[in-house]
Amino acid sequence: MAGTISESYLSRPFTVGLRSSGRELIYDIFDTDDEAEVQTLILGVAPAVYNGLILDSVEAEPVWADETSSTGVWKGHARYVSPNIEYTFDTGGGTQKITQSYATISSYGVDGGPAPDFGGAIGVSEDRVEGVDVPVPKFDFSETHFWNASDITSTYEDALAALTGQWNVATWRTYPAGEILFQGATGSNRASGQYAITYKFSRSPNVTGLMVGSIGPISKLGWDYLWVRYADFEDTTAYCLVKRPIAVYVERVLLPGDFGGLLI
Repeated sequence: MAGTISESYLSRPFTVGLRSSGRELIYDIFDTDDEAEVQTLILGVAPAVYNGLILDSVEAEPVWADETSSTGVWKGHARYVSPNIEYTFDTGGGTQKITQSYATISSYGVDGGPAPDFGGAIGVSEDRVEGVDVPVPKFDFSETHFWNASDITSTYEDALAALTGQWNVATWRTYPAGEILFQGATGSNRASGQYAITYKFSRSPNVTGLMVGSIGPISKLGWDYLWVRYADFEDTTAYCLVKRPIAVYVERVLLPGDFGGLLI
């Protein structure tokens, strides 16, 4: 005999709070002693979303069993919680190689004489500008959203893949165009039949008014790449050839994307 299920008259206790809310649907299950069937019966009738809350877990416990047959009575529970978005962030600094300083604070030449003036270039050798790795501000954050399984289609998965490695072409949330890079998403299905998808982002602020030596002011979107071209000049004070910046280039190395396709 197949098991049967019906909602209990004790069903629908609830909690309403400022930080979280919850509800519970309670079911009576009859005519089975099969745990897997009990779970299937509960998931078959419990909605994925109830009163704006999402299904978090299902539980059941036996309340009566007939040892001479496969009949039994179970009490089943479908518990619902607030669909709060899980948000995490990381401000741990990254590193970046720079070839140009903001300013040369001091310099010292041989026997107290003048040092060659490289116009802020760092680590200059005979044929190159070596630069230096420095810590830079870095802001990574992620959001986990919960979806009904029916909403996660191959078309949506393809859209997430296509947007990975792209920056926001228009203002997104409060961030101006060019500052937010979509680093991709990871998803997994849950026992409730829902999907949990974590969306990962990085922020690099846009820049205006930047000076490189005497070149500027320069504007740059956060995820564009800036590099400096150097050339040899004669330093008539230190009586030597020096390398100084002669041009600055802002390159587009990543493409813009419409974050509306994220649907979050």
